[in-house]
Amino acid sequence: MSSYVTYEVRHITDLRDMLRTSTDMYAEKDAFLQKSDGEYRGITYATLRRDVECLGTELWSRGLAGKRIIVTGENCYAWCISYLAVICGLGVVVPVDREIPAEELANIAAVSEASAVLYAASASAKVDTLPEHIMRIPFATLPELIEAGNARLLSGEKEYLDAPIDRDAMSALLFTSGTTGVSKGVMLSHRNICFNLEEMCRMLYIGPEDVFLSVLPIHHAYECTCGFLCQIYRGTTVAFCEGLRYITRNMKEVHPTKICCVPMLVESMYHKIWANIRKKGMEKKVNTAIKISRALRRVGIDMTRKLFAEIHASFGGRLNTLIAGGAAVDPEVMRGLRDFGILAVQGYGLTECAPLAALNSDNFYRDDSAGLATPNTVLDIYNPREDGTGEIRFKGDNIMLGYYNDPELTAEVKRGDWLYTGDLGYIDDDGFLHITGRKKNVIVTSGGKNVFPEELETYLSRSPYVKESVVVGIPNEQKKDYDIVAVIVPDADRFAEEFGEAVTDELIHEKLAAAVAEVNATVQSYKRMDLFLRRDEEFEKNTSRKIRRAGILESVMPDYLARTRG
Repeated sequence: MSSYVTYEVRHITDLRDMLRTSTDMYAEKDAFLQKSDGEYRGITYATLRRDVECLGTELWSRGLAGKRIIVTGENCYAWCISYLAVICGLGVVVPVDREIPAEELANIAAVSEASAVLYAASASAKVDTLPEHIMRIPFATLPELIEAGNARLLSGEKEYLDAPIDRDAMSALLFTSGTTGVSKGVMLSHRNICFNLEEMCRMLYIGPEDVFLSVLPIHHAYECTCGFLCQIYRGTTVAFCEGLRYITRNMKEVHPTKICCVPMLVESMYHKIWANIRKKGMEKKVNTAIKISRALRRVGIDMTRKLFAEIHASFGGRLNTLIAGGAAVDPEVMRGLRDFGILAVQGYGLTECAPLAALNSDNFYRDDSAGLATPNTVLDIYNPREDGTGEIRFKGDNIMLGYYNDPELTAEVKRGDWLYTGDLGYIDDDGFLHITGRKKNVIVTSGGKNVFPEELETYLSRSPYVKESVVVGIPNEQKKDYDIVAVIVPDADRFAEEFGEAVTDELIHEKLAAAVAEVNATVQSYKRMDLFLRRDEEFEKNTSRKIRRAGILESVMPDYLARTRG
């Protein structure tokens, strides 16, 4: 097994310790950039600590010590100080998706036994439907609560500041989003989160000179740990994106160096680069520049920022790293971004791991891999088949305490020191984890072969005419096996760009059929798709931009039956 260079980190006992020590080191540096009156304004580490301590003190005085407190709203400074004020000595923080229906918010409030909710104006209508006994604290009132807390501190009230923190007790309760009601509540401790922060920063260099653009929903463990808490730990600046439609503008305003992404965002950025190149008729020139750049890099000379200055300028001029999680990124996209001088690395995680379970280092990576076990954790394949593929299990101090009020479900996935992930994959000779799919998605043929939909979807995504796809297995009684069916959303923008008014249904069908045929010619015979169905609406996605697979099989059955029995 090969090795890689790790970075030094400072040990932190809990998140309050993290906040205090970071403030000591970076007091006058900007912790956040928040847009106000049309321009970004900085908020220093010293101000952050003051606001958290004052807010926590005031909430303590209102009887919320030891309580469960929901925080919900868009990515913003108010969300961050609310989260930190609760978890740094007050009680248990319950981060909630701002986009969930009012009924699900009410379910979470009931199941978590929440006593209060801190919320953005965008969540007001949903919060109004909660039971009267739940204290409502709008983000808009935080400035006056902070000033009230400051007065209490000046008068000598130190209960919040001196409150003991049990680093092994439940301090955060995260509910995974379900389509109906509430699904699993994941219990995390300070030890879980702080261990995760240290491990991540051993693998990737993140420092005070960095600016992270916060794009993904912050209530998710991925963005919260890796895109917010990690930055406070390392003295980095977090700039809040105004929304995906404004990402290009915001990048030019804050000049980020790094972004935590999901695959859809990484691939979209890459495809837009090439769309602009094609629009300007510069494909040949750019391909020549890429060949020159690769040759120079082989002898240790990196000219990417000079050769592709216009591309870098469109991303703010300083972007060097994209950190992708949530699903696999097409390796060709990763290599393509590196050709332009932007390192894209991916990791693997689950909310149950707070969330990091594997990560590619910035000095040792594989484009087709989900990453390596971090230095103080263990990845293993349970009960592997002959080809080395089996269920991924994980061991480390970041494994959750369990599922809230559900010991039976906890026992299913947490056995001894191991977390059984429900994902399938294998580990290569250098220790890199390769994920082949979810156990619940895998299609097992009559011959006992495993077909992983995610693999076929990745291949299909390489066609410029495919915007997104989902592969499903549909039982075929005649052949006593599954039909492997691709449900494909064509890329309308690409068709319009390339063919204009000449686009017809027949042309779209022809291009999609060619994409399927190309994949079928590449994969083993048992993986080949039997047919494809066209879908014109994008698939429904959750807030982390992952396709919701539930219900897709049922929705395509009428079209499938019409095609196979018509």
